Amino acid sequence: MHMGWRNIISFCPAPNFRNMVQFKPSELECQHTIKSHGGQLARDHKHDWLVLILLVVLDVILNVIYPFRRFVGEGMMEDLRYPMKPNTVPLWAVPLYAVVLPIAIFLLYYIRRRDVYDLHHSTLGLLFAVLITAVLTDAIKDGVGRPRPDFFWRCFPDGRDVYDRWGNVVCHGKPGDVKEGHKSFPSGHTSWSFAGLGFLALYLSGKIKCFDRRGHVAKLCIVFLPILFACLVGVSRVDDYWHHWQDVFAGGLLGLVVATFCYLQFFPPPYHTEGWGPYAYFQAVEEYRSNSQPVQPPAGTSVQEIHQQQQFAMNCNVVDHNLDSTYDVMESGRR
Repeated sequence: MHMGWRNIISFCPAPNFRNMVQFKPSELECQHTIKSHGGQLARDHKHDWLVLILLVVLDVILNVIYPFRRFVGEGMMEDLRYPMKPNTVPLWAVPLYAVVLPIAIFLLYYIRRRDVYDLHHSTLGLLFAVLITAVLTDAIKDGVGRPRPDFFWRCFPDGRDVYDRWGNVVCHGKPGDVKEGHKSFPSGHTSWSFAGLGFLALYLSGKIKCFDRRGHVAKLCIVFLPILFACLVGVSRVDDYWHHWQDVFAGGLLGLVVATFCYLQFFPPPYHTEGWGPYAYFQAVEEYRSNSQPVQPPAGTSVQEIHQQQQFAMNCNVVDHNLDSTYDVMESGRR
């Protein structure tokens, strides 16, 4: 039984958060590293990376064009006279906690497991979640053109309001402030936050097996921590009078939905028994199992390359055997 629990700690894929951030991988671990599989993996997904670049270009264009100039009459100004305040969460900080922080956690897990499939797909899924959310958010902003709560002072910085013959505002504020004043719905800070941190929450819930039916409710604290931070970012947007509460609600919902769709493209649902790893990892293991029979190496293959391939396949088989033994021990413990 003692050896069984040692196997669980060494080979069971990320049973808790402490194991997830350990830095020393097992010596018998079936490793898919950046050096061995990274190049081929990037080539297989080159079109996905090209689409990411196109999303970046599209989002830049959406930020350059002027949003819809919605009619803003004098009677509407009662709800748009909030003071102009600086951002509690500056714009430059959003990519840091919504993109850089999750990728840093993905790297920590890669150092622990040496699984390039997990690193690549989690990073790719995160970037897709954030960029798709950004494009959708900015497209809706430009199409709706809803004025921000502080629109009056953006339009009339001297406090003297002017209207045309139809009762629409005639702004004489800074063009950049007026343009930004028509981008209230939905909240970009909030949608980005829920896209990046929502993806991270799904990732962590799979790695620590949050839904393993054992009743460890404390794991939820780890999962809800990124969500809580995203919620606080949304609250700050209302407190700073940059957004109405409807803008924040819609932005959070949009980001979380997109993050869920992007996560499920690469990973099983967190409640799945194999929710701790990407689909590609299990496919790679199955391929090595099916190709475990000796085959004739291609012409021109060096002896060293043949030895490396054989050693890699042996390591994969060792991991599979230990994982099967581990699960047997766990099942016997339940009985």
